[in-house]
Amino acid sequence: MSDYLISGAAGFIGARTSEMLAREGHSVVGIDNLNDAYDVRMKDFRLRNLQRLSGFAFQKVDIANVSELAALDGQHFDAIIHLAARAGVRASVEKPELFYQTNLMGTLNLLELCRRLGVKKFVLASTSSIYGANPPYPTPETASSSEPLQPYAASKKAAEVLAHAYHFLHGLDITVLRYFTVYGPAGRPDLAMFRFCQWISEARPVIVNGSGEQSRGFTFLDDIARGTIRATRPLGYEIINLGGHEVITINNLIGLLEGTIGKKAQVQFGPPNTADMFSNWADTSKAQRVLDWTPEVPLEEGVTRMVNWYNAERAWARTISTP
Repeated sequence: MSDYLISGAAGFIGARTSEMLAREGHSVVGIDNLNDAYDVRMKDFRLRNLQRLSGFAFQKVDIANVSELAALDGQHFDAIIHLAARAGVRASVEKPELFYQTNLMGTLNLLELCRRLGVKKFVLASTSSIYGANPPYPTPETASSSEPLQPYAASKKAAEVLAHAYHFLHGLDITVLRYFTVYGPAGRPDLAMFRFCQWISEARPVIVNGSGEQSRGFTFLDDIARGTIRATRPLGYEIINLGGHEVITINNLIGLLEGTIGKKAQVQFGPPNTADMFSNWADTSKAQRVLDWTPEVPLEEGVTRMVNWYNAERAWARTISTP
């Protein structure tokens, strides 16, 4: 069994990854600053479930704060899985400084922690947003990532480059995972899947930016967490796409949710958001080759599992803020 440090452990992907590792018998130290980037009740819910597991320990730490991270000095970790981030392409346009504090300086601080503690493996969460406006579809890792459209994507590109410098200078084994659109139970309430589920379930207007013909390649949370864990194997320095295997337009996604929930959506179309990519669709052949990873949960099954979770937690999930 191994010892892991997971940043962003109360986050969407971080919580599920922590849970999977703890249930496999590994020791997991989860850190998170529990910020209010979105309704903190969702983070509290995930964290309460994690704290019931033996093998999981939580420390409230802000990775952008060097003195708080110093509390981890002296501990042993076989790998650091860095999932903490300020996420959201639109929010990054409003407050870019917050994104750089966490996504770049936080990454630097964790890389320095690796160096100090002698941790050899570092997994870095990145994003499909890094590919910009006009990548080839499906998008391979070799596509240009030098023209990001928002501060969020730019901050992740900067973190990737910084991680490569630490690989070169200090011999860290680093795997960068570019996540495509992830969904599932207890998902981020600032993303379309949770928002649409809540809005349709509660008979609220479903706000769509643009025509609704923009598309996303969705991948279920469990598949993403499983791929993240596989990325802890020694690889040198690799950039690998995870996700995006089932592409659907926003309009068709609303139709799928309507059928699953059993209610009609009250759709309202608005102007497109310039920070949004029109489409994303991952080429995951490298993940299949290097990680022996392929997504397993079909979109319809994943949506059903998400809606079932929402219905089970509806008493409070219906009041989660979805700006």
